[in-house]
Amino acid sequence: MDKGWNPPPYGWGNAQTTQPPPAAPPSYSQAVGGVGPSSPYTPQYPPSSGPSIVTTVVPVGPHPTHMICPSCHAEINSATKTKPGLIAYISGAIIFLLGCVFGCCLIPCCIDSCMDVHHKCPNCGAYLGRYRR
Repeated sequence: MDKGWNPPPYGWGNAQTTQPPPAAPPSYSQAVGGVGPSSPYTPQYPPSSGPSIVTTVVPVGPHPTHMICPSCHAEINSATKTKPGLIAYISGAIIFLLGCVFGCCLIPCCIDSCMDVHHKCPNCGAYLGRYRR
């Protein structure tokens, strides 16, 4: 057996390997200059000097929605009103182009499934949103 060959040192206990462990990589905010990560779902808050109220957007649907009004902060069921939407107008134009010119083209404006639903607060009257078909 060759006496001149020594196995490489292992572990931190050897006097030959006293170098510190490698430093951790910088955090995201350090790497990009102090700006945190952002996504379409990350809320962006404007700078303010005092306490602020954070509201969340509740998706509205075809029926009244139970929510807290962002305007008056009351717990409400939204008041809904239907109005003809883009689908009603496009359907009416297609019916007109197919030759039904004697009022039949207005039928889509009377069908609820072709109507957009507008939501308002019954307490303060604030507009809360629209559900598009």
